[in-house]
Amino acid sequence: MCTYSTEKLDLTRSSGKGPDGWFPLQTATVYYDHPVHAPDPHTVNIDFLNPERGAGARVAVELSLDAARELLAALQVTVERAAEH
Repeated sequence: MCTYSTEKLDLTRSSGKGPDGWFPLQTATVYYDHPVHAPDPHTVNIDFLNPERGAGARVAVELSLDAARELLAALQVTVERAAEH
């Protein structure tokens, strides 16, 4: 595996929805690597996890660089607006 960049975050008060419904998240891993499913040769991948709940407690996302940039911008705007309230 040739992961180019990896960041791991500890998450609190966060939830994800997997095949068995909603579950509390513990970590997020953001990395640039070969995707499993997306058509691009490399993608920005995000894994939201709760390792204590096993393999089913995982939400995975594979984003093109353009989609990752758009998501980053949308997150920035949303967080800044929320902070104003």
